[in-house]
This record gives sequence, structure tokens and C-alpha cells, in this order.
Amino acid sequence: MQKFDLIVIGSGSGLDVANAASQHGLRVAIVEKDRMGGTCLNNGCIPSKLLIQSADVAETIKRAELFGVNVHGYTIEFEKIVRRVNTITDSDSDQIRNAFKDVDNPKLFSNECKFIGPKTVTIVGEDSHDILTAEKILIAAGARPRIPNIKGLEGTDYLTSNEALRLKKQPYTLTIIGGGYIACELAHFFGALGTKINIIQHNSVLLPNEDEAVSQKFTEIFSKKYNVYVGYETEYVSKENDNNTFSVIAKEDRSGKSLEIVSDQLLIAAGRIPNSDTLDLEKTGVSVGEKGYIKTDRFLETDVNGIFALGDIIGRYLFKHTANHEAKYAYHNILHPDQKIPVNYAAMPHAIFSSPQIASVGFTEQELKKRCVKYQKSVYSYMNTAMGLALEDRDGFVKFLTDKMNGKILGCHIIGSEASILIHEVLVAMRADENGGSLDNIIRTVHIHPALSEVVSRAAAEIARM
Repeated sequence: MQKFDLIVIGSGSGLDVANAASQHGLRVAIVEKDRMGGTCLNNGCIPSKLLIQSADVAETIKRAELFGVNVHGYTIEFEKIVRRVNTITDSDSDQIRNAFKDVDNPKLFSNECKFIGPKTVTIVGEDSHDILTAEKILIAAGARPRIPNIKGLEGTDYLTSNEALRLKKQPYTLTIIGGGYIACELAHFFGALGTKINIIQHNSVLLPNEDEAVSQKFTEIFSKKYNVYVGYETEYVSKENDNNTFSVIAKEDRSGKSLEIVSDQLLIAAGRIPNSDTLDLEKTGVSVGEKGYIKTDRFLETDVNGIFALGDIIGRYLFKHTANHEAKYAYHNILHPDQKIPVNYAAMPHAIFSSPQIASVGFTEQELKKRCVKYQKSVYSYMNTAMGLALEDRDGFVKFLTDKMNGKILGCHIIGSEASILIHEVLVAMRADENGGSLDNIIRTVHIHPALSEVVSRAAAEIARM
């Protein structure tokens, strides 16, 4: 049995904690069964955004005529696009792994692990019989694609986001089951490059967790570009091996009408589930919730003293920037158990890199209605600004939600060009004080004219005039 001061399971954001702890003098073990760098680097935000950049370029070319630029034909080298992305991400992952060669602290174990007792794990591998133990353990093992229970699906060699990001041949027609952010980002990538897209979504809108105005507008925009079937439940999947085509049978919830969709590729993008079920957590006493997410307190500590968890596996916010944020607290709380600091999740944002982009922070309008909160709102169109006109962004808008009593920002939701950048001014304002921040910080700021950021300041000013 090998004894350590700290065992870190997962090499995504957990890697930051492992490196910092070893530099602080702790003897650290890292356990990673897959490629180094976690989901974000290998199967998530980094490769997807690199791919989406190619889609954005293609979409810009398609819109060029709007601005008096005539493009006489272009071709898509799909394999080159994917090869470029995989070369970048694989190189980065390999560099991380190579950095641990011949390094004894942190010590890397490149296999799966399972708990076999209190604060004790075994490394599972053909040539490995290592048993590790430590007084402090950080579980940062992430999540994986959720596969719904659909009749006929098993054994049809469908794609998840993992395989879709490394697909070497561009599909002619792609059917996507699911309507969340992964589905919509990948629809944009493949669709902008010329693939015919079908989206089957059981909810009445795409991106149902977004603010209702945003999700409705987004669904409207996507429905003009692609074949979008909202309110449909997938009932059956089959594959014809002779011609390599998938057949999907779906039924509309409201009318009971059935439809059949045929495509040469099928993508399952029905959310993600935590990897907690792979670790045998019950043998170390760590509890999970109904959906499998590890239960932690506000210090990221589980119900077992000395065992912490962060990132997707705890299910608070399934974003890489959240996991990086949590890693700072986990490091401090592991090293200073008598001076633990609760994680500050105030103004935690997210963005969706589809076309159009979406960015959001705080409460949605439907959440405020459910909580019976008295609020005010303003919605300001991109096209009412000079840069919005220049970009021909006819659908974009900024929506603010503020407390009717004290004017504090409750939420901000943006759909349109550069939404993922525009949201940051709002984040700074919301973090300016612990009560949520005031629109005054935005309104009093001098905004460059005619920069796109004027749409944020004008949306804020709209509420101030109410």
C-alpha cells in the first residue's frame, strides 16, 4: 500500500489542486484513466470551440453578400478541420502527460481507480495492483454523456459528443436527439459546414434552461436553418447496415403524430451524468444524491471528513470555469481545514457558442415568476445600436432583470453577436458588492461609440427610466 497526503482523482481542474499541493510540500497522487487535461481539453469546450470557429468562418462567408462582398464558391475540407483541432488538443494533452514522466511528486497513475475501503483506492489495470491511501482525497472525476433508454438504440454505433468531435467524414444528414447546449453547438458546427440537420427535442423549445425569451427566439432562428422538431419524444431507433443509414421514429407529445427521419449519422446529445457510479463510493462512505452527483457542503467537503469533490461530478454548475473557480477553494480548504472558506458562486455565468451566441447570468424570468419575486425588466435590440446595424444582427437583444425594490441586478440574458464577451461587463457590476450589484455601475460608465457594448448600457438605461 502506498501512502500519500493527497489523492486527486481526475486530471481536469483537479490537476491545479494537485500541482499546487505538491508545491506546498504535500505528497500527492493523481489518478487519470483517460487523456490528461480532463473533458474540457479532450472532449469538451476546447475542441468544440476550435471546430466552431471553422463553422463561424463559413457562416460569415454565407452572409458576405449582405455587406456587398460576393464570394464565388468555396469548399469544405472537413478532415483538415478535424485534424487541425485534434492535433492541437492531443498535443496539449500529451505535453501534460510528458510533464509527469520521471516525476515522483505528483505521482501519476494512468488507470481507472475504485474505492475499496475508507480513504483507500485500488488502481484498476492489467498490470497494476497498486493500492493508494491518503488522509485527504479530492474527487474531480467529471461526467460523461447520458444515453437515454430508447428502444433499438443500443448497438447502432450512434455518436456522442466524444465521437462527434473526432469524426473524420462529414455527415450528409445528421439527426440529433436532444436540444440542450451540446446539441445546439454541434448542430451549428455541422450545419454551417453544409450538413443537413434534424433536431428532435422532447421539450417545447430548444435550450429550455435559458430565459424564456432567449430560448423562444433561439428556437425560432434555428427552425429557419434546420429541421427542428420540438415537443417530440424519440420512440425507436434502427440502423440499416446495408446502406449505413439510421432511422428514428418520434412521436409528438401533443397530437400523437409520428414521424420517421432517416440520416447517415445519429448524435445523442441528451445531457450528461456524473462518473460517481464508477468509483464504488459507498466503500469510503461518500454519499450521492438522487441523480448521482456527489453531495458536498459549501466548502466542497463530502460527508466524509477529508474527502472533497469539485466540478461536474458535484453538479452545481457544469462549466469548466466553475470547476477552475472551485479548485481554488478546494486547495485552500484541503490545506487549511480549520480556516475553510465557502465557495462564492455569485454571478456565475455561462455561454453557448452556437449561432447566435447566448450568454447568461443570474435568474431567468420564469425562475423569478416561480419565486414570486417582484422584478422589472428591459429588452434592448442590437439593431437599435450603430454596431448592431453594422453587423446586421436583426435578432440579437440584451435582457435585464432587476429587483423592483432596490434595483439590484437579478439576471442578464444576451442572444446575438459576441454575447459571450458582452456579458462580462454585467458580471463585474454584479460582483461589485455582495448584494448583486447595481445597474448604476453600467449606466455611469462611458461606453465607446459605436462599439457593440452600447447595447448593454442602453438596456440598463431602459430600466433606469422606468
